Amino acid sequence: MIYVAKIGVTGAAIATVVGECVGGIIPLVYFFIKKGKTLYFAKPAFALKTIGKICANGSSEMITNLSVSAVSVIYNFQLLKYIGDSGVIAYGIIMYVSFIFIGCFLGFSVGTAPIIGYNYGAQNTDELKSVFKKSLLFYAVSAVALTAIAELLAKPLAMIFVSHDAPLLDFATRAIRIFSISFIISGFNIYASAFFTALNNGVISAVISISRTLLFQIGAVFLMPLIFGIDGIWSATIIAEFVTLTVSVACVIALRKKYNYL
Repeated sequence: MIYVAKIGVTGAAIATVVGECVGGIIPLVYFFIKKGKTLYFAKPAFALKTIGKICANGSSEMITNLSVSAVSVIYNFQLLKYIGDSGVIAYGIIMYVSFIFIGCFLGFSVGTAPIIGYNYGAQNTDELKSVFKKSLLFYAVSAVALTAIAELLAKPLAMIFVSHDAPLLDFATRAIRIFSISFIISGFNIYASAFFTALNNGVISAVISISRTLLFQIGAVFLMPLIFGIDGIWSATIIAEFVTLTVSVACVIALRKKYNYL
């Protein structure tokens, strides 16, 4: 749309809409076809109480998505104040790059949630403990691996967006390398929030999610530049993730006997 059709920014907008339509329409068509399937659309029974529980339990995911926009505005405000347009560009690059790595953590947490919920409901405590321990092992290994990859590939990743501007490329590369340190911690916080959602404890999940994506992020992005200057903005996420980790660990330890996952 941008380079071949020469539509420019409008092409980017059209591409986004097309992508959303493909991702939405194909599943609709699939689940409307009943033949040979055990999972398909059927006439729903209206259960207001159940819908309310679902909404409450999923509140943390809603807060996460809402806070992303709010935090981005604050980051951009700080970047314009301390750096200027180059800072905003670098932040945009970081967001695209980080989504690739954070997506691995999000995908695993979403994929294991039904397994956790099923075993908790069936009171299969042994299996629940096994899934929990294996998940922690996965996050420990993947956190180290993804952080190392992000550090090594910081410049090639930045070159995808700003290879034409050497000073901006160096600036974005340094920003990515600082920001990527947060990957060593973020996976555990993402999993902790998703884990308690799967256990039908939306309150604890929301506490972790709000701490990670809103409260500590906003506090850090205002405080860290005062101490470390420009680098403090990129390290704000590291501090927010680290402080949130203490909240996550405290919740996991405090509720271990209630849910018997440890």
